[in-house]
Amino acid sequence: MLKFSEDDGDGLDAVFHALSDPRRRAIITRLCEGPASVSVLAAPLGVSLPAVVQHLAVLEDASLITTSKVGRVRTCTLAPTALRFAESWLSARRLPQERQLDRLEAFLALPDSPHPPTRKEGPS
Repeated sequence: MLKFSEDDGDGLDAVFHALSDPRRRAIITRLCEGPASVSVLAAPLGVSLPAVVQHLAVLEDASLITTSKVGRVRTCTLAPTALRFAESWLSARRLPQERQLDRLEAFLALPDSPHPPTRKEGPS
């Protein structure tokens, strides 16, 4: 399993690469409902079973899923740690921008602001 830290570009790159494909995102979406076998995951994708296995390998390499095999059935389970890591990374970059916009909004709302809020003109 990959270990994630703030300066772990390789792990983060693997997560975003894995999530860049719509079929892999569909697999993640399905696994949010609970574990599923490879054949269940393959059914709605409209691709061959070997192609699905390749997609699953990318997701597993990125630590987004885990797989286990009992007999002839391979079951996949969501491993949310990598998703949390990506979410944390995105949030850390979004928050400063949101704060900056909040400060701008507060500044523009000041009564002596050089750009007071516009007023709708209507009939007098």
